[in-house]
Amino acid sequence: MKDNIVEFKNVCIDYPLKKYTLRAVDSVSLNVKRGKITALVGESGSGKTTLSSSLIRCISEPGLIASGEVIFNGKDEEGIHVETMTNNELRKFRWEKVSMVFQAAQSALNPVLTVRNQFFETLDEHGFKLTKEEKEEKCLKLLEFVKLDAQRVLECYPHELSGGMKQRVMIAFSLLLEPELIILDEPTTALDVITQSYIFNLLKEINETMGISMLLMTHDISVVASFADYIAVMYGGRIMEYGTVKDVFKYKRHPYTEGLINATPSIIGEMDEVKPIEGNPPNMLDLPSGCVFHNRCKFCEQRCKEVEPETVTLDDGSFGKCYLYAKERLNGK
Repeated sequence: MKDNIVEFKNVCIDYPLKKYTLRAVDSVSLNVKRGKITALVGESGSGKTTLSSSLIRCISEPGLIASGEVIFNGKDEEGIHVETMTNNELRKFRWEKVSMVFQAAQSALNPVLTVRNQFFETLDEHGFKLTKEEKEEKCLKLLEFVKLDAQRVLECYPHELSGGMKQRVMIAFSLLLEPELIILDEPTTALDVITQSYIFNLLKEINETMGISMLLMTHDISVVASFADYIAVMYGGRIMEYGTVKDVFKYKRHPYTEGLINATPSIIGEMDEVKPIEGNPPNMLDLPSGCVFHNRCKFCEQRCKEVEPETVTLDDGSFGKCYLYAKERLNGK
């Protein structure tokens, strides 16, 4: 546990409905390294946000952790079992141990309160015994750290800020209670390319200077190459491949990972070099037999259609859920 700030152990997340139960995450085991940036990558509906939301028990209704363990180690050697925490324990755990930068900053900020009031309210609700001047100083420093005109922004309502400014306010907000882990749910959605790059450089600086661990969700695998340390590729509610960013991009051991990388446009390449993954993501209410990716995989064999492959872990700690992942296929890499 010392090297891992979070451990997901055989986590299953269900959405019980009247006529059926939808399993959005199926038997996922994943470690999030302390002080590193881990990215969850996959198409929309693959289970990225559902899995990460389980870490702070904010799964959308009526979702619930059906089985498995979500363990946050923090500074406690025995770890904190999130799935068994009481509401009072969760209230203290959120923001103080783990904070979240939501996908849409416009929705995350209260439109009828100034930035100052929202910052102050969070400090008060979590029992920080600070004077008004001390709270003001703390907030100003955080807003200056994310490269904003701190005094002006504190007095603003959310509608008075641009999309990029609101996203930086949310980043400052996530640092307010000095958490050990930040969850980033598509943090640059709807922002222009220049602002996206600025935000990711800022997050990288926070990780390197403060040592805060990060868990990033994105469908854009190209973002991960220069930002993350580790990558987990999700599909159909399962982890299909996990490893260091360097190894995953170099070897592309899982066909789905290879497809995601090949489908990413390059600013220096030709458009005809882009190869989209044929077919559509699986219907989570009617998953295919065997490997959930087999009907879109160019390497599909008969056994892929009949039996779901086991997860194979390699000596370097990376793992994958594919028959091609067998160690004998990786001799010499």
